[in-house]
Amino acid sequence: MRRGYSARRLGVVDRPLLAKQVATVRDAVARIRAMLPPSREAFEADRTAREVVVLNLFVAIQACLDLASHWLADAGWEMPGSYADVFAALARHGVIPSELAARLAAAAAFRNLVAHQYGALDWRRVYALASADLGDLDTFCATLAGRARGSE
Repeated sequence: MRRGYSARRLGVVDRPLLAKQVATVRDAVARIRAMLPPSREAFEADRTAREVVVLNLFVAIQACLDLASHWLADAGWEMPGSYADVFAALARHGVIPSELAARLAAAAAFRNLVAHQYGALDWRRVYALASADLGDLDTFCATLAGRARGSE
């Protein structure tokens, strides 16, 4: 048995759910990339682009959170009390690298800001996240998909 996996974990992951959530993340990331203007200034001036980007960031981050929570539950591991901590829990169990977990925890904090305080968004931060950090969402999905294939 591989380090970081419990006997209960092997073969338990709901593969259709995994595929659906990964597709959701990839679609949202593609939508962000298609709508993101080439400059921060253009982004700040374009309300439609801001709304599309924020919505799709929220959807992609939420899908990653759902995947992480599902993975933890299927493995029978502890379920953390905060969204940011679900990624740290996966890192503690060797599912994802701790550096990725830390960056995804920051994305979860952004998700919470969108969900609860939309008016307080810093458009510079949103643009930076959308233009530079989308690869972390792709990496997370690819890592979980690879781990699921490896448990067959």
